[in-house]
Amino acid sequence: MKNKYALGLGLGALGLVAAACGSSSSSSSSSGGSTGVNWSTVTSAQQGGGMTALIAAAKKEGHLNVIALPPGWANYGELISTFEKKYGITINSQNPNGSSAEELAALQSEKGTSKEPDVVDVGPSFALLGAQKGLFASYKVQAWNQIPTNAKDPSGKWFFDYGGYISIGYNATAFASNPPTSFASLLQSQYRGAVALNGNPTSAGAAFGAVYAAALANGGSFSNIQPGLNYFKQLAQAGNYVPVQSSPAVIESGQIKVNIDWDYLNSAYAQAVKGKVNWKVFVPASAKYASYYAQAISANAPDPAAARLWEEFLYSAQGQNLWLKGFARPILLPAMQAAGTVNSAYLSLLPPVSGNPTFPTTAQLSQAQQLVAQQWPTISG
Repeated sequence: MKNKYALGLGLGALGLVAAACGSSSSSSSSSGGSTGVNWSTVTSAQQGGGMTALIAAAKKEGHLNVIALPPGWANYGELISTFEKKYGITINSQNPNGSSAEELAALQSEKGTSKEPDVVDVGPSFALLGAQKGLFASYKVQAWNQIPTNAKDPSGKWFFDYGGYISIGYNATAFASNPPTSFASLLQSQYRGAVALNGNPTSAGAAFGAVYAAALANGGSFSNIQPGLNYFKQLAQAGNYVPVQSSPAVIESGQIKVNIDWDYLNSAYAQAVKGKVNWKVFVPASAKYASYYAQAISANAPDPAAARLWEEFLYSAQGQNLWLKGFARPILLPAMQAAGTVNSAYLSLLPPVSGNPTFPTTAQLSQAQQLVAQQWPTISG
């Protein structure tokens, strides 16, 4: 598991935008050419002379420093190799299993050196923290207007990239006659000793998201996570919840038969155990809780043009589809569906979801975190 996604509980807080630094948007007017452009201060490709100028400058730099990008997570391995082949730029990948906290620490400890990360991919709470500390540069990719307003910092300090919804994955063979259809259905006696989470809600974003989703399914709201805690107390008292860390191995062994987790992880599990376990995944219609992550460019990037080209690549249809291939829902998915540029084969591997995601505010999230921290120990035993 990629460490940085288990650190903060604020992984679904697209509403953090409301509490962002509030700096005004930088000018994005064209510089009128590519010569003498200071790419470290350029806030859009247009301002630097256009994509042709950006590509030329990035190729001249010749390399890009990334951090905390495991090749197997969200298809980052293919994203990196595709970028390298497309532009002839070498990517230096540091600490692939690092955390969001370690990414921000690297921006500070390596500041001013050739080893400093050019870009980061962090959880939303760390995106806000990095912006507050002045660690990020302002930049707006060409697809900026297609990124939802509540999924980006107004000045371009950070912008959300990919994520997913809390889902229920289950062994369809074990429950062939009466498969689960909702959170409520998991309270039935047939699920005794069968239901797991991806970690502990007090420290793991996926498990915390499961509690929030359960709250939404049981009359709660982003301002009231208590019904979710009550639900898991019922699930534990019924003997249905088991504190086993979810993974393809425990699914294949039959140790767990139901897993409440991000849809991109449950979908990846389905592919990993294909031919051994018939693993089905769905997003409960009454419990749509989403989480997305953020891209940001270092304010002191040693390769500022390559950093900006990397972001343009990630937010192109090609880059977004490669995330989708890795079972992660790209932030531009609705726009791509409307434009007909989404890879339908990749999308078909994820459970269908209708409508657009909504998110808790920072205040709502903070309150929810406090309640979970207080009550979960008594629920899990």
